[in-house]
Amino acid sequence: MAAFVMRRLLAVCLSLAVFVVPKLFGDEQSTSPYATAADFAKYAMKLREQALLKVEPQVFIPTSSHPAIQRYPWKTNIVTTVFWVGEQAGGNNPVPNYRSSWDLNWTTNYGGTDDPDRSARRDYRPVAFVPKQNPFYYALPYNDVTHGQFKPEAPLVIPWFKQAYTGQGESVCRHRWIAIRKGNRACYAQWEDCGPFRTDHFQYVFGNERPKPNLNHGAGLDVSPAVRDYLGLAPTDVTDWQFIEVRDVPPGPWRTYGENNHFVIARSKTEKQVAAGSVGAAKK
Repeated sequence: MAAFVMRRLLAVCLSLAVFVVPKLFGDEQSTSPYATAADFAKYAMKLREQALLKVEPQVFIPTSSHPAIQRYPWKTNIVTTVFWVGEQAGGNNPVPNYRSSWDLNWTTNYGGTDDPDRSARRDYRPVAFVPKQNPFYYALPYNDVTHGQFKPEAPLVIPWFKQAYTGQGESVCRHRWIAIRKGNRACYAQWEDCGPFRTDHFQYVFGNERPKPNLNHGAGLDVSPAVRDYLGLAPTDVTDWQFIEVRDVPPGPWRTYGENNHFVIARSKTEKQVAAGSVGAAKK
């Protein structure tokens, strides 16, 4: 294909030469745009480059050793509200958050109530205790499990279902990471509950629909006090969010705490391997 185009290009250039060169050298009154033979040569080269671009694949060289691959689209301009582990029911929160959709003992397993009062927090966590789960968490209005079984649509609509499946009724959504951005600032958090208000809106969570109307101005994302503080959010705000893979989560405070945190788990595993190696070396 490339050879054919080059032959056609050569024919075009020759025909141009037949037309242009006499103008350049035989008619001093000509108004040709090619004042010199060098100008014509540049024009011919430009035609060649344009033809090659049409037949040769363009290769984009990454500017970093680990280029980001945007596998999941951003959900933009999503009304975002704040919730927390141990939150009581009241106002526009009809269900208390002592338990989550996936954890009947969420408050206990977290370590206590994730007090949202800014005076009771430091370093994106409550000062009263060290959380046993990641304080950077969120909720979306979908639950892939009901009565211990996957919902019929779950294997069809969840993009990572096959890769994440570990057994019947074991949620593949729980602990999943997203990026959340507000302006030029981005935060990262894990999926630990379902809501606001709904647990069935897969058309929004995994598709192109917008959040449904609800008491919180059509909110489609709940975030923890840690996310609120990192992004500087108001109690009701607007953010963008996107699912991401664990490998694409950058360093930050969201990697620090939690037995459910992939990075904490990896550090613990490494420390145990190092300790085992040290004991083994000492016995020799």
